Amino acid sequence: MTADSLKGLESVSVVVKGQNRGTITNNKGVFSIVVLKGDAVVFTSIGFKPKTITIPSNLEGNQHSIIQLMVNDTVYLPATIIKARPSRVQFERDFLNAEMPDDYITVARKNNNEATRKLLVANLPTDGRENSSNYLRQTANKAYYAGQAPPMNIFNPFAWAEFIKAWKRGDYKSKK
Repeated sequence: MTADSLKGLESVSVVVKGQNRGTITNNKGVFSIVVLKGDAVVFTSIGFKPKTITIPSNLEGNQHSIIQLMVNDTVYLPATIIKARPSRVQFERDFLNAEMPDDYITVARKNNNEATRKLLVANLPTDGRENSSNYLRQTANKAYYAGQAPPMNIFNPFAWAEFIKAWKRGDYKSKK
């Protein structure tokens, strides 16, 4: 509830610190969550300062009630400068000199550049579909050799052929 008006706050996040468990308060500010003695519980809500409490280790029984007061979080925004609208001459000058963004085809060509694609693949995180596809592929590979040792490349004739070619090329000679 708010510290100044003592009204229940709705949609306050109540999370057990260090665990992936939590809940939110209802429209009256009431919540219920299972925690262990000694756990830290974090209360967060937009417009209020976060608050962390620790459940005492010496509690009697298996239930505990908490009334948590939330304090407003004041944020000062930078000053805004309001300017007059431009004159007709200024507007025409700015409109005629404005750079137009590229059309969709030009943007697609830029995005299909090989260097750009390599950079995007290296830096963008994978999405849910890609993650699940990789996980299922790994699981299928593990299941393929379930109950037996996976094969080793020492018995692979193609790997031996590649090794012999590399040896003949001198890939394994020490370079001085």
